[in-house]
Amino acid sequence: MFETTVAGSLPKPAWLAETNKLWPQWKASGAELDAAKADATVLALKEQEDAGIDIVSDGEQSRQHFVHGFLERIEGIDFEHKVEMGIRADRYKAMVPTVTGPLRLKGRVHATEARLARAHTKRKLKFTMPGPMTIVDTIADRHYGDKVKMAMAFAALLNEEARGLQADGVDTVQFDEPAFNVYMDEVKDWGIEALHRASEGLTCTTAVHICYGYGIKANIDWKAGLGGEWRQYEETFPALAASRIKQVSIECKNSHVPIDLIGLLKGKDILLGVIDVANDTVETPEDVVATITEAMKHVPKERIFPCTNCGMAPMRRDIAMAKLSALGAGAKLARERLA
Repeated sequence: MFETTVAGSLPKPAWLAETNKLWPQWKASGAELDAAKADATVLALKEQEDAGIDIVSDGEQSRQHFVHGFLERIEGIDFEHKVEMGIRADRYKAMVPTVTGPLRLKGRVHATEARLARAHTKRKLKFTMPGPMTIVDTIADRHYGDKVKMAMAFAALLNEEARGLQADGVDTVQFDEPAFNVYMDEVKDWGIEALHRASEGLTCTTAVHICYGYGIKANIDWKAGLGGEWRQYEETFPALAASRIKQVSIECKNSHVPIDLIGLLKGKDILLGVIDVANDTVETPEDVVATITEAMKHVPKERIFPCTNCGMAPMRRDIAMAKLSALGAGAKLARERLA
């Protein structure tokens, strides 16, 4: 009970990429970079195991960014001539590639790192990919002229890769949809449908991660303007409860999300954010137990999977590892007291 996991990304070692950046530059290229990515992936697995994480990830060590790491293997996208675009309803600006033609996978996207991770851990393995709505919100369009049509095209490609990941031995495929906390009406109109297309035919565990974003200044500033209660989840959770996705990853620690909202996710496993990735204060095991205890008032304890609020990519590595250790120790303490 209380199996621990991470939302996805972990900080990259300084010998692999720039540190404390959301869009870091690699420190090598070619075969040397490929070898460094592989080494970092194995290291990330080992560090998670040492911290007591039960369902581990590759840490997204082979990806510069959680969205563009998937897009780089798709035909019909121009990466050479990036344009500036507002992300998450203009919360911040980013230089993004452009869809210029029909979308098609060039081949498998994440087979190398997924198979490497599967070969180096006996624990359950989770693999993350961006969700269709979040991709559409992070790329420019000069071909489809309709974001729903483009989202469904991306969903078909995500499904193709997800089926490959399942065949590689991945236990959980998670789709990251931070855009679900921004475009709540569209989630109900077509976002869930796009997720269903992305997860079509999967027999492994499926999850969707919905957070308030990495601990970067633009997200912290946005949160400061959301008021005393963050109720975005209230609008989307009923639709997710009715969806075919099995698990929902949410942000709880140090957030202003009313904890009772998780009760709207009837029948779903809750990847409960008990670790705040937006500050450098390391939680204690007691902090983790406290968040789990509160969640148990609203969802069955057997459906609670302690997790990080979001990815840790921009964090200092030493702090991230200390937080993972607190997560593992806190879940162990929760099992002893509550299970």
